Amino acid sequence: MPKTNGLLYGTFFMNGNDASAEGAIMAGCRFFGGYPITPSNQVAARMSRRLPEVGGVFIQFEDEIASITAIIGASCAGVKAMTATSGPGISLMMEGIGLAAMLEVPVVIVNVMRGGPSTGIPTLVGQGDFMQARWGSHGDYGIIALLPNSPQEMFDLTIEAFNLAEKYRAPVIVLSDQAVGLMYGKVVIPHPDEIETVYRTTPEDLGIKPEDYLPYDSRYLVPPMAVASQGYRVHMTGLTHNDKGYPTTDHEIAFKLNKRLIEKIEKNARDIVMYEENYTEDAEVLVVSYGSASRAALEAVKIARMNGIKAGLFRLKTAWPFPDWKMREYAEDVKGIIVAEINQGQAYHVVREAVEGATPVYLVPYGPGEVHPPDLIYEKIVEVNKK
Repeated sequence: MPKTNGLLYGTFFMNGNDASAEGAIMAGCRFFGGYPITPSNQVAARMSRRLPEVGGVFIQFEDEIASITAIIGASCAGVKAMTATSGPGISLMMEGIGLAAMLEVPVVIVNVMRGGPSTGIPTLVGQGDFMQARWGSHGDYGIIALLPNSPQEMFDLTIEAFNLAEKYRAPVIVLSDQAVGLMYGKVVIPHPDEIETVYRTTPEDLGIKPEDYLPYDSRYLVPPMAVASQGYRVHMTGLTHNDKGYPTTDHEIAFKLNKRLIEKIEKNARDIVMYEENYTEDAEVLVVSYGSASRAALEAVKIARMNGIKAGLFRLKTAWPFPDWKMREYAEDVKGIIVAEINQGQAYHVVREAVEGATPVYLVPYGPGEVHPPDLIYEKIVEVNKK
């Protein structure tokens, strides 16, 4: 098994959770704080074994609240950090995710979605956390959430999650699901020299002197971030704060801060968003899907094509920010848009809002607990094609 400084490279047969752990290590993650929960446990288990091999630290905490706050602290000290959990754990972490957004601390959270609500079906698939990823914590802030649908993408998108977190000083969620996390497949891990890794911009990088440094300098959409031992004074608080990091109730400052927390993501949406288009060049019926459901959706589109129906698949690889401009483009040319997801309709509502009535939007819900049979989606394609 080839290794360079403890980093694996080559071609492997592994599940999505293990691939995510290897992606994190390749991206430079050297701290993992977590608490066991099905179906994400393999991420933590692999990190517990692999991190010491690359000079990193793994800690199992008493709960998810401790886990999220610990990775925030590690990141503030300049260490790339992550955790992994599932829906109930995400619910407990939500205050911490909001804190990371307010402090503008880069962290990565892997959410291997399962059936819900509450304890739900811990061992089976669900996609009911799509909206939670964006709106789960209180207040106004921006978030990035990525949607892998294979073990290879669990590796690739975990690296991308770290790069985006560092670039935009924001929490990033890898929004996987049970089927993708436990799915085995071929994973190609390039040599470390071939992988691009991003590190946060520091005041040192910009030539800012310690006496001139403002931790939340509003002249920048994404302010440079000093870390411990660099000699810069930093004040961090979850309270609404001014450019120095000190609490304030000044309306103008509060409004500007909240606006910037959102705009640093939304203004860069076209650079952040990723998607995959299959058979969309001449599509008259468009299917929108993501994660494990998108695998069934692609089969349904292929069946439709074999039967003379011009169907296409738009696969979301980014949940947030949402590619609403792409939905509007397609809405001008198709008879209708079908959203297939393993819930009772979450991305469905975002697609409807995006197209603003330009074309009908239909939902094919499923689960929790199972991935759609392709025939179920195909039947809806046939129905919409007749309209």
